[in-house]
Amino acid sequence: MTHFDYETQGTCARVISFDMDSDHIVTNVRFAGGCDGNLKMISKFVEGMKAEDIVAKCSGNLCRNKGTSCADQLAKGISQALQG
Repeated sequence: MTHFDYETQGTCARVISFDMDSDHIVTNVRFAGGCDGNLKMISKFVEGMKAEDIVAKCSGNLCRNKGTSCADQLAKGISQALQG
């Protein structure tokens, strides 16, 4: 199990932390900052999912006119972790 901290860009959440195992299963997703209730739901939703599935579902989701969202930033962080 490897722990990752991803510093977001363009969102209210500042950092997304998560763990990923060698099979690319993501657990313990936590957001620092942002919309607490929504981000807790995203964390519950993706718990135990394959990293590639999270990236597919969350990439490109936009928040207002920001050009990104917390879900999109999660996908970016996981993509970065997959690249090693």
